[in-house]
Amino acid sequence: MTYRRPTIQTLVLTTVIATIASALFAFSRPAIMLVDGTRVESDVPPVTTSADKVYVPLRSVADALGAETTVEGDRVYVSRGGQSLRLRIGDEHATVNGMPLTLKHAPFRVRGRVMIALKAIASAFGVEAHYDSRNARIDVITPGLGNATTSQPTPETE
Repeated sequence: MTYRRPTIQTLVLTTVIATIASALFAFSRPAIMLVDGTRVESDVPPVTTSADKVYVPLRSVADALGAETTVEGDRVYVSRGGQSLRLRIGDEHATVNGMPLTLKHAPFRVRGRVMIALKAIASAFGVEAHYDSRNARIDVITPGLGNATTSQPTPETE
């Protein structure tokens, strides 16, 4: 096999595709997370997919909900009041209050942070969780604490 120089058309097409991809990446914004109307910061942003699946950093959301998180190797324990969640990184099987729970997607790590599906947080802790892809906004609402989904983000939360 011998080397063939790329044609001008190939170089132009590659440049155009790379420019478009980098522009999309540069102008994309990570989703903001709100728990009961308060913005939650994390050094690892939520992961969203084109199918509107959302994975959030477990410790950040759990801390905002008032839960205590313990990570021991690939095992994670989260307790909030009388509720507990136990799971393993890479395993779809978890327990909530000792009862088995099968997750659709196994938890994984991003830069050392445990990421879990937003729906798993909702079912484990009995909270409402919504993702608004148009506004890149994740709302987690504890029942009985008000209607945080209808409030608009204030300049401090943006």
